[in-house]
Amino acid sequence: MRIVFMGTPDFAVSSLEAVIGSSHEVVAVFTRADKPRARGNKVVFSPVKSASLAHGIPIEQPASLKNDEAVEVIRGYKPDCIAVAAYGLILPEVVLNLPEYGCLNVHASLLPRYRGAAPINRCIMDGERESGITIMQMDKGIDTGDMLLSGRVNIKEDMTASQLHDVLAKMGGELLVKALDGIASLTGVKQDDSMSCNAAMLTKDDCRLDFTKPAKEVYNQIRGLADAPCSYTFLGEKRIKVYKAVIESEALGIPVTCRDGGVVVLTEIQPEGGKRMSAADFLKGNKI
Repeated sequence: MRIVFMGTPDFAVSSLEAVIGSSHEVVAVFTRADKPRARGNKVVFSPVKSASLAHGIPIEQPASLKNDEAVEVIRGYKPDCIAVAAYGLILPEVVLNLPEYGCLNVHASLLPRYRGAAPINRCIMDGERESGITIMQMDKGIDTGDMLLSGRVNIKEDMTASQLHDVLAKMGGELLVKALDGIASLTGVKQDDSMSCNAAMLTKDDCRLDFTKPAKEVYNQIRGLADAPCSYTFLGEKRIKVYKAVIESEALGIPVTCRDGGVVVLTEIQPEGGKRMSAADFLKGNKI
């Protein structure tokens, strides 16, 4: 089949590479516009654009798909199916209905749970013990389309969002190819909206640690935001990022007693203006 692929971040690269390595032909890649880096104003390509360039695939970077020009560009590639993984732009109904087999989305949760922009982070922050990938036939709703395939992953007690991200990215590529291979015979399963929850985009408020919460919630928040965008707190007036922690442990680090009496030990941090380091090394030169 002729596939137009749409995606932007690292998560989508595994799906793109999997389709490229399959029997299907990626005729074009759509990704978000290049961004200038804060320092030096250097233009930064998205991970998907970099991967596409390496394979010599035509790249399109429209600011929106909600115009006739963008639709005609897609139509010109004559796709049998559009595959989407963390693209970042809304696909209007005309685009959803354009290919013979519609648009498939690689979503990083077990739908209908965790619909939205940050399913990997939110499920760990909520203390979930299981996550997965759902391949969904897209409709005009946000992650509401019929489910075609899914795969499950157990979340270990100390697993971070970045670790889960890598596992799900690989699984997403495998399931996407499986769905494309069998798309003519797959039957979609409707989602039960009553079981859904919203994985809203992360904000700065989500990242600030609140030690009035139970220790377990604080620990899950740290895991769910590692290694990006990363949780943070303050030592005096200095802000520090927190990458790793343990709970109720004798580990070396910065112990913080939460309101419920539980202790979270911050073990890997990055002080404001400094580099990422173990909290034990930080304490050698700093008094708290």
